Amino acid sequence: MAASRDGAEVAMVGAVGDDALAEVALSGLREAGADTTRVRKVAAATGCASIWIDAAGRNRIVVALGANGHTRADQLTDADLARATSLLLQMEVDPAQTTALLHRARALQVRSILNLAPALPLDLGALRLAGLLVVNEDEAEATAARLGCTPEAASLRAALGIDVVRTLGEAGSEAATADGAWHVPARAVGPVDTTAAGDCFVGVLAASLDRGADLRAAMERASVAAALACGRRGSQASLPWRAETDRRLDA
Repeated sequence: MAASRDGAEVAMVGAVGDDALAEVALSGLREAGADTTRVRKVAAATGCASIWIDAAGRNRIVVALGANGHTRADQLTDADLARATSLLLQMEVDPAQTTALLHRARALQVRSILNLAPALPLDLGALRLAGLLVVNEDEAEATAARLGCTPEAASLRAALGIDVVRTLGEAGSEAATADGAWHVPARAVGPVDTTAAGDCFVGVLAASLDRGADLRAAMERASVAAALACGRRGSQASLPWRAETDRRLDA
């Protein structure tokens, strides 16, 4: 939804249950213009989360996987995948399905962006197939422990051999690629609800790369969008539209 609101042409692949929450989950995507025809209905509860937010806007989230665990890689055909400029993946599905899509994207030479959220133990061989790995501080720590390195983006890149972006909350984000490493500061914001910040960052990052921005510029735009999201309550409802992010960037 974040990528779609930022102007990208998006097809969502996933699963919902045959329950009332399914329409709640999909309505925002449809409103933003995302194609949801590849979302299947299954005999399970729609995935949901319980979110607690403190006075400083910080959150604690407990996720019930539900129907997400029934998402399958074959919901996306090779023809669909070959038409894509980017394949954006995350870890609230069966890791085996994510692994299968990483292999197929590499074979079809489609850029894959893997948000390792949550940091489930994906096979390291599959992890190294990602075109870009995006992790937050906790996910970076977990990945570094598996690799025997430190959690900085440069250290993770050296261990994996792929480009890495690490988000750092109010400290911004950092990246490491073959061209070097850099830091992008966060935009100042009075946090109201940080629940959607990471997803917003990743979605807008993918949309920016899709439009041809380089990684540093995409991170800068994503940081602005994430700051806007942090200043509002809600998850889907807090995600900014492209024009809002444009205005904040211009300012």
